[in-house]
Amino acid sequence: MSPNIAAILYLAAGIFFILALRGLSSPETSRRGNYFGMAGMAIAIGVTLILAGASGMTLVLIIAGIAVGGTIGAVIARRIPMTAMPQLVAAFHSLVGMSAVLVAAAALYRPEAFGIATAGGGLKGLSLFELAMGSAIGAITFTGSVVAFTKLQGLVSGAPVVFKGQHWLNLGMGVAIAVFVVFLVASGGEAKTAFWILTLIAFVLGVTLIIPIGGADMPVVISMLNSYSGWAAAALGFTLENTALLITGALVGSSGAILSYIMCKGMNRSFISVILGGFGGESAGPADGGPQGMVKQGSAEDAAFILKNARKVIIVPGYGMAVAQAQHALKEMADAMKAEGVDVAYAIHPVAGRMPGHMNVLLAEAQVPYDEVFELEDINSEFSNADVAFVIGANDVTNPAAKEDPQSPIFGMPVLEVWKAGTVFFIKRSLGSGYAGIDNSLFFRDNTMMLLGDAKKMTESIVKSMH
Repeated sequence: MSPNIAAILYLAAGIFFILALRGLSSPETSRRGNYFGMAGMAIAIGVTLILAGASGMTLVLIIAGIAVGGTIGAVIARRIPMTAMPQLVAAFHSLVGMSAVLVAAAALYRPEAFGIATAGGGLKGLSLFELAMGSAIGAITFTGSVVAFTKLQGLVSGAPVVFKGQHWLNLGMGVAIAVFVVFLVASGGEAKTAFWILTLIAFVLGVTLIIPIGGADMPVVISMLNSYSGWAAAALGFTLENTALLITGALVGSSGAILSYIMCKGMNRSFISVILGGFGGESAGPADGGPQGMVKQGSAEDAAFILKNARKVIIVPGYGMAVAQAQHALKEMADAMKAEGVDVAYAIHPVAGRMPGHMNVLLAEAQVPYDEVFELEDINSEFSNADVAFVIGANDVTNPAAKEDPQSPIFGMPVLEVWKAGTVFFIKRSLGSGYAGIDNSLFFRDNTMMLLGDAKKMTESIVKSMH
């Protein structure tokens, strides 16, 4: 295959990837976006195999690797519950990061195999710099994603781990990585020990960057690590002079960075502090003394009567719905209300759940119509016109303290103003604080009725009481 044809095909793959991102921007077009992404990846892999001229046992090993990896991916995709999607994404990011490290090492030791060796058999200084940066970012992505996975999976505590001098340690490791990159470039690639030292430091830095991040900030972590994995791939795309890798990495890196910025706005976080991994320490600790005040506790029968006789109901799903897998029961409840002539809508906070779009995916799985689902900025003004705001497992994103308490750690964070509705039903297991570690004063409002218990069981009971 001629280089010109290969370049055109790589460009076509890049166009498919752009169309995939465009499709994935909405649940309604996400399936088509996935098809575009698969088509683009198939083209990129096929062209790369042809250009590599792989044959014999080498080709057999490559095909076997693709078959094994594809089979594992297919099995995981079919079996993974939607509630575990955030940790699955984190795990996949770790694989991308480690791939970047391994490819960088292979290019350093065998540049001729990649067709990037100089006349003397080494690598150009710029290529060495790109290679080192790709390995460093990949190593940070790998260990950072592993830490995120263990927190999301509950293998370790999701609480922030903060110690004195943490930021100075991270800064020192960042400087050390830069120094060893200079050593590697200056040596013309001969100082391979410098490559492994900088990579090892980057592995450690990935851990120290993510451990101070608490559970409430995990949506930002997911998008941030996604961006890191893209930049690692883009750096290696420069080194290997591979157009497809460069385009793909740039798309993933830039889209992840934009998403991180959107997430930061949604959580009132500093984008710079997110990139530096220091924002988790801003999270509050558990509230002293637990919830304060009196609450009105209702029953499924109370909720069913009011919901059936409401004119407009806005449903606010959160991670509690995901944990209880209550989305199908919620859809059934909404259908029962609509049969009574109730206007039903769903309000989604950009950081509800544990990853961007988590609630949208769950509602789509339950076949909730797309035109009933609204983002925060599109529906917040409607709460004052709603008879009922039905909150199911969403805590911090509905906390009035974000609007009313300048001393609160979440003050200034955009939240869903559910308290403006005539009545607020709040399904929650207990009156405990959310992931931000602060009490929610919404529990104690005069127009709030707490429905304490498992979200799925409570919603099913409400549906029964409606019939």
